[in-house]
Amino acid sequence: MEIIPTGYLLIDGGIQSAVERVSKTKPLPQEDIQKIVHTALAGQYMGKKLIYLEAGSGAKNRVSNEIIKAVSEALAIPLIVGGGIQSENELQQVYNAGATLAVIGTAFEKDNYNSGL
Repeated sequence: MEIIPTGYLLIDGGIQSAVERVSKTKPLPQEDIQKIVHTALAGQYMGKKLIYLEAGSGAKNRVSNEIIKAVSEALAIPLIVGGGIQSENELQQVYNAGATLAVIGTAFEKDNYNSGL
């Protein structure tokens, strides 16, 4: 199995995530798009092969389309987005904004995959 160096950016999803609790880190505020873009670029410049914007499992607020677009336009590497994606429409918005991959774990846990997601 290949190990892929990944930059993981915790983005404020409106609730305290398990990652925040366990790692005792603070998420980046969604309003500070420039800081999120710069942090993602720092990961790329340090040799990461992917960047993952994560709002946390079950997030009330997924990563905004504006953030996804700004980060994807700045990066030359793939972008993964996860946390709080609850519908097929939101999933399509995430891809349209520039995500390479989307993580929809909570939707599967809630059995949303049977309703089209």
